[in-house]
Amino acid sequence: MESAVEVERGVAAIKEQFLTTKEKFHEFLESGRPHQSSDEPDKESEEPSEEPEQKKMKLDSDGDKKDKKRMRGQNKSRPHMKPHSYEERRLCSSIIQERETKCFYGDKCRFVHDVSEYMSTKAADLGDRCYLFDTFGKCRYGVTCRFAKAHTSPELKNLLNEELCKGWAGRETVRNNLDKELQRQLRKKQVKFTGAEAYLKTISRGKKPEHKSAEESQHASNEEENQSGAGDAANGQDTKNVVDPPVKTVGPIIDADIVKLRPCEKKQVDFKDKLYLAPLTTCGNLPFRRVCKRFGADITCGEMAMCTNLLQGQASEWALLKRHESEDLFGVQLEGCFPDTMTRCAELLNQNIDVDFVDINSGCPIDLVYKKGGGCGLMTRTSKFEQIVRGMNSVLDVPLTVKIRTGVQQNCNVAHKLIPEMKKWGVSLITLHGRSREQRYTKSADWDYIDTCSQLAAPVPLFGNGDILSYEDAMKARETGVSGIMVARGALIKPWLFTEIKENRHWDISSSERLDILRDFTNYGLEHWGSDTQGVEKTRNFMLEWLSFLCRYIPVGLLERVPQKINERPPFYMGRDYMESLMASQHVGDWIQISEMLLGPVPKNFSFLPKHKANAYK
Repeated sequence: MESAVEVERGVAAIKEQFLTTKEKFHEFLESGRPHQSSDEPDKESEEPSEEPEQKKMKLDSDGDKKDKKRMRGQNKSRPHMKPHSYEERRLCSSIIQERETKCFYGDKCRFVHDVSEYMSTKAADLGDRCYLFDTFGKCRYGVTCRFAKAHTSPELKNLLNEELCKGWAGRETVRNNLDKELQRQLRKKQVKFTGAEAYLKTISRGKKPEHKSAEESQHASNEEENQSGAGDAANGQDTKNVVDPPVKTVGPIIDADIVKLRPCEKKQVDFKDKLYLAPLTTCGNLPFRRVCKRFGADITCGEMAMCTNLLQGQASEWALLKRHESEDLFGVQLEGCFPDTMTRCAELLNQNIDVDFVDINSGCPIDLVYKKGGGCGLMTRTSKFEQIVRGMNSVLDVPLTVKIRTGVQQNCNVAHKLIPEMKKWGVSLITLHGRSREQRYTKSADWDYIDTCSQLAAPVPLFGNGDILSYEDAMKARETGVSGIMVARGALIKPWLFTEIKENRHWDISSSERLDILRDFTNYGLEHWGSDTQGVEKTRNFMLEWLSFLCRYIPVGLLERVPQKINERPPFYMGRDYMESLMASQHVGDWIQISEMLLGPVPKNFSFLPKHKANAYK
């Protein structure tokens, strides 16, 4: 059987008794699907009747390259509804929080103020137990909660469990929230960036900051003073009465020199031999990171945040910086392409949020970022890259790390040239993804090249990233000279991978255990995004994005050859029970069915397609 499977390249080898055809697979799933009542809308008629074809490039007969490029990147043409659109009439927050004062907007408020009127249009509750009320003793969403019957009185008042509330009093489970006053100042450009401005003056004339010894600097300073004194005397000015500037760049130690942290005095972080969960756009949200922390991830990092959006005070961008109390070693990742915005943003975060390190994204391959000079584009703009790193380092009290790829072009690696320079610039950690921008996620990661770069990086720690999906992959990676391992897609496909690596074993996890993981994600999502309609649908959307990766996992007990490789796609197979088969489906309708088991039925006019075409056309 093994040889028969190997005929088709890129397909995982599964035991013969579990293999099936596409038609039989969907027929089996349909037989176990709950039947709808006659008064319910037919969801199947709204969804595509067939599973999307396997991922392939669309090419005309002449092989037009434009069509080939169009298949890459984000699936922007997908139908999309914002979560708040599912609720036509929303209750005013002043009523939800049962404030004693009236609504600030008065008659101009566009939300409903009559609770009875709102309840007449509110969607039915999804369950009898509210996770927020059971955990914290209070649900801050009151009557708008989709589990409101668990904590509302007959008079529609929100109930409290005082004993539980006392246990959480004064405890901040999520940090790095955007302060309203800071947001106002950012929008009106009233925030001062003294550290950033001081650095930017040193590069404003196009000169790199020179690093001279103390004697050379003193000698140059004396020469400048003599020349300026001679010039003033020539102009008839009295040099004796000239007042010296309050701060000298060279001379006796002043308060500013004492207060400013030197590199050796910055917060020290021990990165060595840690398991690092990569910053994952969309899927690497706070609830998902909590799941991975539970399974053994050592380092977590927020999703990529655009520095310009942070400087403008955009709440949606600041939400990417939030940190849960379980994340004991946490950093944020910034994307930008100019020294001024990146340095100002670093100073802003240094003063207003709690992080253990800040990471620069110079590995993002998407066109939107690259064409502006950010992401992978920084690897080809070394002068700007250096200015960004030095500038951010000058204003940060925490380590500065960098994530890069091997290069931009497929057969033109440049990381080995950049790494020795980055050591001089003062980075504390380098993470190298073993593929170029052109490769994206095709081909295998080049771990031999990562090994070479790790030797060049010493003594700065270098983490390797690429194709880690089992503890065996991790062991091979550790045989190179890397200081640690970053896990990205592997964590999305199987978040229990961290446990496997730490315990050196293959975990043949059951479908019920996997469903429990999704249930935990659901609870964390309701806590993070809310248990009202908007929060429930946000949780559902992020869960569906994640399920587009989870379906790629093949249970260990079904594999002909262990372990599964990350670039091998699963064929159609029957699981050991119905749920295992359902979780193996690559059809979006089956992902929605799984979400309905945990979050109840989807709203009317609900539609979903994965954000990335790589998942939409599997």
